[in-house]
Amino acid sequence: MTGVDDLLTRRAAHLSGALSVLYPDDPIHVVRAFGPYLYDADGHQYLDCMNNVPHVGHSHPRVTEAVSRQLALVNTNTRFLYAPLSDYADRLTALLPDALAVCFFVNSGSEANELALRLARAHTGRRDVVVQNDAYHGHTTGLIDISPYKFNGRGGGGRPAHVQVTPRPDPYRGVHRGSDSGPAYAADTAEALARCERPPAALFAEPLMGTGGQTVPPTGYLSAAFAAARAAGAITVADEVQIGFGRVGSHLWAFEAQDATPDVLSLGKPIGNSYPLGAVVTTREVAASFDNGLEYFNTFGGSPVACAAGLAVLDIIEDEQLQRHAADVGAHLLHGMRGLMREHPCLGDVRGQGLFLGAELVSDPTERTPATQIARDLIRGLRRERILLSTDGPDDNVLKIKPPLPFSTVDADRLLDALDRLLPR
Repeated sequence: MTGVDDLLTRRAAHLSGALSVLYPDDPIHVVRAFGPYLYDADGHQYLDCMNNVPHVGHSHPRVTEAVSRQLALVNTNTRFLYAPLSDYADRLTALLPDALAVCFFVNSGSEANELALRLARAHTGRRDVVVQNDAYHGHTTGLIDISPYKFNGRGGGGRPAHVQVTPRPDPYRGVHRGSDSGPAYAADTAEALARCERPPAALFAEPLMGTGGQTVPPTGYLSAAFAAARAAGAITVADEVQIGFGRVGSHLWAFEAQDATPDVLSLGKPIGNSYPLGAVVTTREVAASFDNGLEYFNTFGGSPVACAAGLAVLDIIEDEQLQRHAADVGAHLLHGMRGLMREHPCLGDVRGQGLFLGAELVSDPTERTPATQIARDLIRGLRRERILLSTDGPDDNVLKIKPPLPFSTVDADRLLDALDRLLPR
């Protein structure tokens, strides 16, 4: 514990208090990690059920080797010619619909979404944006402006005039309920587009919402919402920073599972398995509008080492069949959690696709009243059992389950057993 106390003291001395730490009452001094496990300074193992950044597993040796090998050769910027940049662009676009053909490489999901916003405005000549309520798209000034999760949250400045908000497409606790509520939510999106003071530049949408509460939209919503945006002359942006690269199991990309191809796709988090990398992929038409004389340059985005990390991730997903694994283990976990609902009425809803799952805790199953305190107590209880999970959603009552993809059925059963023991009956 002395090491933890020392690190907290040093952290407080020179880092902003705005930088939070997980489990503030009992933080973990992490020293190494492998697969779906973290290890603290005392050698204790923790099951990581929430970290979607080390996508193919913490410290995967093939990523480590690829990065080390390339770093020993050359690491420079994209104004030079080097094969890994084109290799990665070729591989990535080959996994996407033909229309998404032009890549921009950046360092993070926030940079990707910021660039997506610039692309939309350059192509349309417009500024206004429509976003889903409770969405989070990044931490830059421009993205805080289009993230209701931030501008309506603590310390936020409220909705900017150039942004309109459409309801979160939540069929469980949203303004429209039920699996057939897709058309109603799409109509709300069309209304928000029409509400813009000027014709809109873009609709930003997470095909599956993360910070909004692990929300799975009703059938038909995203394709109809994209159609409404295009009818208004807006660009459609799919933010897959949290959910891309096979996590949903049935498809490599969540937008494919909803039959809704965007004009711009933003990628981050899992793309480099914790190595800083992000990407924007768009159509040739949108890319041509952006090529207007104002040079685009990114010092570190798409460096040879970043591309080596990205290529290794794609190889591992394919070679280890992690998309199928996510589908199989996710189905096992989803089935088990829905079984727990019979014994634990506070489990109001369990939802998700692949290894992107959410469990909404309620104090009254009929009224669907959020059980925020039960959720917080559960997270602390799981922490004591060395199982790492966290909560999200506007009421902070949704368990977000997004483990590294090597997460196994044995790991899933360990989580299910702990939930069964710790949840109130």
